[in-house]
Amino acid sequence: MTVLPIVTQEDPILRRNAKLISKITKRHRLLVRDMLETMHDAKNGVGLAAPQVGISERLVVIDIHKGPPLVLINPLIIHSEGKSRDVESCLSIPDRSGYVTRAERVSVTYLNTEGKKITLNSDGILARVLQHEIDHLNGILFIDYIN
Repeated sequence: MTVLPIVTQEDPILRRNAKLISKITKRHRLLVRDMLETMHDAKNGVGLAAPQVGISERLVVIDIHKGPPLVLINPLIIHSEGKSRDVESCLSIPDRSGYVTRAERVSVTYLNTEGKKITLNSDGILARVLQHEIDHLNGILFIDYIN
């Protein structure tokens, strides 16, 4: 396994819309492994999107330490409701945090590493992390919500 370098907010890749993954390959499975290693190696890392390691593809890993880590390929929020305001930070924007209002509950569809379509209903911290990481795939950073 490899700890990958995490790009910071100056890198233009963080402002691009990441590409859909049309075919899940061995390279994607290796990337997942390396992204999980990178996220676990980082202080307080609970989520990581592929653009944060310089790969403009729609891939996210999440580990909020409640069950096994999640791997989401081509995730899409299909429903959201409620509002929740809490402090967020980001591995790509070290030493900065701020209050962000997000949906309290979200439903997300995605593919797992075997290509199976899954729908995940979540609330609380998982819903927040899902929204934060999916924002990365759309070129949005948490600081865009702080003003």
